[in-house]
Formats: sequence, C-alpha cells, structure tokens
Amino acid sequence: MVTHCLFFFISLLIICRTESLLVNITILESAVAKGGVCLDGTPPAYHLDRGSGTGLDNWVISIEGGGWCQNITHCLQRKNSRLGSSAKMGKQVAFSGIMSNDPKFNPEFYNWNRVSVRYCDGGSFTGDVEAVDPATGLHYRGARIFEAIMADLLAQGMSTVENAILSGCSAGGLASILHCDNFRALLPKTARVKCFSDAGYFVNLKDISGEAYIEEYFNDVVTLHGSAKNLPPSCTSKLNPSLCFFPQNVAHQIQTPLFIINAAYDHWQVRNILVPSTADPTGAWTNCKADMRNCTLSELQVLQGFRLNFLKVLEGLGPSSTRGYYINSCFSHCQTQQQAYWFGPNSPRLFNKTIAEATGDWFWERNQFQEIDCPYPCDKTCVEDSSN
Repeated sequence: MVTHCLFFFISLLIICRTESLLVNITILESAVAKGGVCLDGTPPAYHLDRGSGTGLDNWVISIEGGGWCQNITHCLQRKNSRLGSSAKMGKQVAFSGIMSNDPKFNPEFYNWNRVSVRYCDGGSFTGDVEAVDPATGLHYRGARIFEAIMADLLAQGMSTVENAILSGCSAGGLASILHCDNFRALLPKTARVKCFSDAGYFVNLKDISGEAYIEEYFNDVVTLHGSAKNLPPSCTSKLNPSLCFFPQNVAHQIQTPLFIINAAYDHWQVRNILVPSTADPTGAWTNCKADMRNCTLSELQVLQGFRLNFLKVLEGLGPSSTRGYYINSCFSHCQTQQQAYWFGPNSPRLFNKTIAEATGDWFWERNQFQEIDCPYPCDKTCVEDSSN
C-alpha cells in the first residue's frame, strides 16, 4: 500500500510539472462599483488564458468550487481565506484537465479561451443582499460577481463567441447548472452554447441517521445569502426556494444543453450528505469515508444504496436529447480539472471513453453520451483520488 501511494504521488508530481500551465490572476476592480464583491468586500477575480488559431472565438468558463457558508460564523472563517477574499488568493493558478493548453492533455478545448472564475462568495454565485452588517463586514453578493465577470469577459471578446461552455466543479458545478440559461442568454443566438456540471449534482437524501441534514444546510445557505431571487423562477414559483438549490428540482427545466459529470459514489456527498459528522458522532465511518476500500460489508451496502438513490434521482429528470451524462463509479469528487481523471493513459473509462472524449463527443454532437457505470467494484479504471 505504501509503495502504491508513493508511486501515485510521484505520478501526480510529474503531471503537475508537465501538464499544468500557470495563469496570472485578474482582479476585477470595476465590479466594486456594481456591488459585486467577495465576502470581505474585496473585488472578485478570474484567470484567463487566451485562445489561439481555431479556438480564438471559442470560450470555456470554469467556476471554482469550495463548498458554501451557511451561517455567519462559517462565513467569517471564509472571509479570511481565498474562498472569501481576493486579497488571500494566489497570484497564479495551474490550468490542467479541461483548462490545459496542450492538445496531448486536452484534445478538444486546448486552444480555446479558458477562464477560471474564482469563488469567494460562499453561495454558488446566487447571493444578493444589499445591506452589510457593520459588525461582521460580510457581503453576500455572489450573483453580482457573476454578472460583473461575465460583462467583463463579453467586453474582452466573448460577445462574438462561436462556441462556449460554462462549467464548474462542486459548488461551481452547481453554479453552472443554476446559471446555465442565464449564461446562454448573454451570448449570440448563433453560437453553440452548452453547460458542464462536474460533481455538482447534489442530491436531497437523508443521512444515515434519518435526518434531512443537507436540506436544512441548503435552506440556511439560501436564506443567509438572499438567493431566492436568483434561483430559477420555474422552480421557486412551485417549491420552497431552498429546494431549488438542488439540481434535481431545476435541471429538467433548463433549456440549454447540459452535460452532467458525476461519480455515483461522489466522496463529498458520501462524507457530507450521507454520513455527515452529526450522523456519525463516534467516527465509526472514518476509515470508510477516507477510502472506499476500507469499508465494511455493511458500510458497502449503505453506499450501494446511496448509488441507487443517486441514480433514481438522476433518472427522475426523464429522457432528453439535450442532456448527456457520464456517471462513473469512482470514489472521487471533481474530475474535469484533474488531469489524471480528465484525459490520460490511465484515466477512468466508461464504455471505453475518457471524460474528455465523452464530453468532446457530446459537445460536438458526435455521440449523445448518456452512460452510467456498473456498481463498485466492477470498474477497474478508477484512479486513486489525490484528495483522499
């Protein structure tokens, strides 16, 4: 096991050195006048690497993930980090996976304009509260950040786009769903515009103790950030706004083509929806949550039940010719920006397709990719997740 981990670590170092591009940060000072600011009031930020050749008029927008803050205490903690302040962000980020500029590692989108939108509002870019509590100095302005950054990118050439993708990972993957139609509306009607959600399909399921933990958590997020007015009205007109934070209640009404990339055993959802710490006070699940290979038989049965419920929720969207999905059985979270998952000789495969190949086929309409992996442990192509 030690030898295996050492080999994997060395492989990651090689990937980082050979397949990543460092891209400088852009601090969007002009957003401040529009009220589009991070939790601490600093301007938002993004990283842009310009396209070239045939990709000059094509854009990939990738929204950073990083969870949410559901109460003042948690938001104050984020305020002092890169997830709440552009002053705490690094000056460069590494672009890899779908953001790579090398055709060997990103064959479909390598020469597009590629943008990484930094996440500093804690509400998946849905918040908009005018008042600022002087005691905390917290700003809940995620929706304004999204609008300001999109306006800036449109002015930089995105207004004449031919092909565009709005994508994101985790909380950014959720944002790519919630903002999908809004993004489409900003661009020319003649453009091919589609959305990718990577590890953003969070499901509304009860935890192992029978509590509706994630539903209560999302309700707190939506209430604190004043998100209701920025969630799809087709959903909020029928359901409590907090339920419209769940993709299962909004995705079927999205008009823009949407591709869902998710692990059926998404380890963030296992650790925070199925078995949050409140449902496991003794830590009995610690080993299993760290590595699926450590799970007991009874724990595996629970995980298999979670997978079935996840698939049931996904299939509840009904058939659609404009939706695709790549649901593998890896114990992972966020796969489009990790080169080992995205495209490589040892990347996960579903029906013999890497994620990069499947998304490329779907985007260019070579294949209506709608595939679900067999249950663990039948898939032997999964790589060990570096976040474990």
